[in-house]
Amino acid sequence: MLIRRKLSKIHTPQGQPGFLGPGHIARPVISGSFSDSDPFILLMDDMLDKKDNEPVGGPHPHAGFETVSLLLEGEMGDEPHKMKGGDFQIMTAGSGIVHTETIEKKAKMRLLQLWLNLPKKDRAAAPRLQHLSFEDAPVLSENGVFIKLYSGSLAGLISPIQNYTPLILADITMEAGAGTVLQIPANYNTFLYILSGDVKVGEDKKLLNTSQAGWLDLSDEAALSDLQVSVGEEGTRFILYAAKPTGDNIVSHGPFIADSSEDIQRLYRKYRQGNMKHISTVVGE
Repeated sequence: MLIRRKLSKIHTPQGQPGFLGPGHIARPVISGSFSDSDPFILLMDDMLDKKDNEPVGGPHPHAGFETVSLLLEGEMGDEPHKMKGGDFQIMTAGSGIVHTETIEKKAKMRLLQLWLNLPKKDRAAAPRLQHLSFEDAPVLSENGVFIKLYSGSLAGLISPIQNYTPLILADITMEAGAGTVLQIPANYNTFLYILSGDVKVGEDKKLLNTSQAGWLDLSDEAALSDLQVSVGEEGTRFILYAAKPTGDNIVSHGPFIADSSEDIQRLYRKYRQGNMKHISTVVGE
């Protein structure tokens, strides 16, 4: 039986002042309960236009999940983990890691950073960092549709990124009048985040506008499903996120994701006692 996906929910996230001070607007893309968005915990669209040289940010811990970062514009980080526009990183915080995000000069950037739940069996995985540059990400360009794949497999493309939680992440640009059908596992929780233009989704051609997130209906079937997308007189660019739900409950507190409040307390003790390594000590892949 052919499964055709359609939009089930549209969310228009609102920008709010970010923690990096003046010039930082943070837009929370994911709303609602984790049981609905599983395995996606949160997604922030961070837009920064920093006009001074005062340092902002600093070191902070993470544990129990993965940060999935796509830098749309600008530069961030230090060598050897520096990112430029179009680069992609997955940091597996796992058992616990210290991460430093410091910006010490004028900067303009836009970052999409996702918190992705780890399956319960992998919650305490050894920390690791995977980097995929803009130039090395697999691409497909045909019939006015350009797909750059960062994670998973889509449209005949396969990313070299290794996943604990099966994840498809693609940057998709479509020219005016173009259309395509994307095949995604029917049991993957899936949403589109529109960066520019409008896109019509599903056989009923429901419209998604710039800066909106559109969630698809979800099936229990593991078979592939068809997602029909098309554009009108203007082109569009959107990010596709699709991942298999873990089905696990989580406890979230500050920078940590865990199975219980006792685990959260244990992680705070581990951090305060200096027993979390810095991500710079982890060999990148």
